[in-house]
Amino acid sequence: MPAPISAEQRERDRDALLDTAEELFYERGIQAVGMDQVRAASGLSLKRIYESYATKEDLVVAVLRRRDRRWRGDLAAYVEQVPAARERVLAVFDWLALWFARPGFRGCAWINAHGELGTTSPAVLAEVREHKRAFRAQIAAWADATGAPVADPVFLLAEGAIVTAGITGDPTPAGHARSAAATLLGTG
Repeated sequence: MPAPISAEQRERDRDALLDTAEELFYERGIQAVGMDQVRAASGLSLKRIYESYATKEDLVVAVLRRRDRRWRGDLAAYVEQVPAARERVLAVFDWLALWFARPGFRGCAWINAHGELGTTSPAVLAEVREHKRAFRAQIAAWADATGAPVADPVFLLAEGAIVTAGITGDPTPAGHARSAAATLLGTG
């Protein structure tokens, strides 16, 4: 009988599984990636995978939830280094431009997941909606600090830039959206 797996090893395996699944789902698409591919790439048995996540849908939700924490955390770390409120709002678009220019950028993971599963998976739809709600709240906090009523337009500019860059493979929509946000803020 094999030795029991420690809590630390389970955590390492779960992290490796989430890393692998996130990479595969983002690169190839959720529906295009089977659990056998996740198993092969992660080096974990299907039994170990299903001990952590009972269904592929559970794994997708876990990937999106973890990615949300990291993605919004990275954005906040970048934006909050900027001291002036109006410049913080514009820094959102500077960060987006850097993200869009990264190798392997394939657009918004939540929009991609919604496009694949949003009509058939209530759990994925809920996770996508929660991410968008939290992202809008993050934008609103920075926009509201300027005193200008621009939270919704700035959020829509950011979302539009993300979708456009994802489809075109061109990072320049971030700069266009930044210019529009600057105009809204009266700084452009």
